Amino acid sequence: MYIHKEGKATIMLTLLLGVAVIGAAYMWSSPFWLLFFIVLWFVFFVFILSFFRNPDRSLSELDEHKIYAPADGKVVVIEQTKETEYLQKECIQVSIFMSPLNVHVNRNPVSGKVAYEKYHKGKYLVAWHPKSSTENERHTTVYESKHGMVLMRQIAGALARRIVNYKKAGEAVKQGDTMGFIKFGSRVDLFLPLDANIVVNKDQVVRGNVDVIATF
Repeated sequence: MYIHKEGKATIMLTLLLGVAVIGAAYMWSSPFWLLFFIVLWFVFFVFILSFFRNPDRSLSELDEHKIYAPADGKVVVIEQTKETEYLQKECIQVSIFMSPLNVHVNRNPVSGKVAYEKYHKGKYLVAWHPKSSTENERHTTVYESKHGMVLMRQIAGALARRIVNYKKAGEAVKQGDTMGFIKFGSRVDLFLPLDANIVVNKDQVVRGNVDVIATF
């Protein structure tokens, strides 16, 4: 396990903040308050390190028939719906909610080519809100795989204020590789073909690159 590159600036800022606060407490506070601020900063620093952790989840074998979980979290939606941004057809939507305690690295669910990607400004509704998929700040990526199109949408939540997406239209991608990151609580939607075989259940906790969401 190592720290994701998106966390380097935040971790450095946290370290500097800790030095400043603990230094001030050492100079002007009693031993009790000095200890209090040291413990408080340490707990916060451990949380920041945990949030930006990036466990090694390399796939030992690629499987073009499987659609892997692109993120860690809880499955909060499994339903048939019409995708209106790009696919323009009925799909099966599977949504994964990521709490601040989850790994927030996003990974390619399939191999293939990026057919489309677009960032949308928007609101910051709580990530489990039904309208967050179409009204929140979000970034849509469409994968053209051998067995069909898969649309993945990274969605900001009430706390998330930055979506990172590394993919560009026309780029070839490999299943399991990192494709982006969302900071501090968020959601990922997958829109899959109607004939996809869903192998997860609502409220199931999944891990990116470990659990299979569906098969073609």
